[in-house]
Amino acid sequence: MPEVKLVNVSKRYGRIKANDGINLTIKDKEYVSVIGPSGCGKTTLIRNIAGIIHPDEGEIFIDEESVSNVPIEDRRIGYVFQNIALFPHMNIWDNITYGPHVRGLPQQQTRPLALEMLDMIKIAARSEAYPHELSGGTQQKTAVARALISDARLLLLDEPLGALDVKVRTELRYELRRLVKDLRLTALHVTHDQEEAMSISDRVVVMKKGRIVEAGTPVSLYTRPQHTFTANFVGEANFLKGIVVETTADTSVVDIGSGVQLRANRGKETVDERVIVVFRPEFAVLDKPIEVNRLSGKVMDVLYSGSIIRVMIKLPNDETIAAKRIASFDKPMYDVSESVTISVSPDNVLVYPYPEEGLKKALALE
Repeated sequence: MPEVKLVNVSKRYGRIKANDGINLTIKDKEYVSVIGPSGCGKTTLIRNIAGIIHPDEGEIFIDEESVSNVPIEDRRIGYVFQNIALFPHMNIWDNITYGPHVRGLPQQQTRPLALEMLDMIKIAARSEAYPHELSGGTQQKTAVARALISDARLLLLDEPLGALDVKVRTELRYELRRLVKDLRLTALHVTHDQEEAMSISDRVVVMKKGRIVEAGTPVSLYTRPQHTFTANFVGEANFLKGIVVETTADTSVVDIGSGVQLRANRGKETVDERVIVVFRPEFAVLDKPIEVNRLSGKVMDVLYSGSIIRVMIKLPNDETIAAKRIASFDKPMYDVSESVTISVSPDNVLVYPYPEEGLKKALALE
């Protein structure tokens, strides 16, 4: 299966730069997802690779060969859209075998591939059914099978689960990853669902305003993002402004106001530097706070979402932060205006230089 490489790829629509100098390599047999705010250029990126549109600048390579002048039908790409695109007048078997049929492949060659694909996606028993007789999840499985049977070596998935309900979407995301890995494909998956991207990808690419902000493994993007935008966009995070008051070889101490200080490990800041302190709500210990990095405040709101309790806490410096804990029958809920103390380990505190454009603009989705 191929490696895909984009070199300085740009695409403009009038004054809008949908893709702005994109440099990205997708390794052979890698499952990569692209996330970002609406309008950030995710779909433009995947359509450039497919050949549906053509970049204004830059080159796209598949297996080290430029595909700039290669038509879409010759790129050996399987493309799956958000809106399930099946022929309504054809049954599942005819939908899946449509690609090989129009290419003139003999039935004796197509039939074994189609049977294998139906078995892999577990819909062999429904091969004679028509799309309207199937659930949304089964229809999208059929669309994936149709994309793969035409000798695809690269699978492009453009919001493939967006039209499905939550439960089906959750189940099908793991089916997609299993299928890609079993067939040893290279896959690029565009999605607005962060949890979807984080749970099935080898690597995740974060985009903003046509550019790649950051790319990394799901774990690295969540626990050690390199940019404040990533920390804000991927998951949830608390952002506190502060001044560095002390540093050592591997730590920084930041004053966030009202005499409250937070220590962060692996610090590279300098004394008197203006910074942003970031930590995830789930890393804030509510029930048995540790002695270091303690923050006291009053409960402003409590949100119950089944498995998680989210507590909003107002600090003495008038900043509001979120803390989360697992919901449990043997632990009482918090009351609004109740005084609480939380703590966060220095290992889970991140420090970033204060952005030149200001924090609000740095975190903005548009």
